[in-house]
Amino acid sequence: MPIIVNLDVMMAKRKMSLNKLSQKVDITIANLSILKTGKAKAIRFSTLESICKVLDCQPGELLEFID
Repeated sequence: MPIIVNLDVMMAKRKMSLNKLSQKVDITIANLSILKTGKAKAIRFSTLESICKVLDCQPGELLEFID
């Protein structure tokens, strides 16, 4: 898949665990794990917005297109 999710990189930069992010964003750990491992087929804009707010980042820092 040419779109890469860099959630793990951003979480490491912010020193935030999957558990803590899950609590703050109100998304299950399982769903965040799917995003983190790159197995997600889609992401809602509301979810992306919540993650960006909590991690204080832009969507382009989480998503990357590689041809």
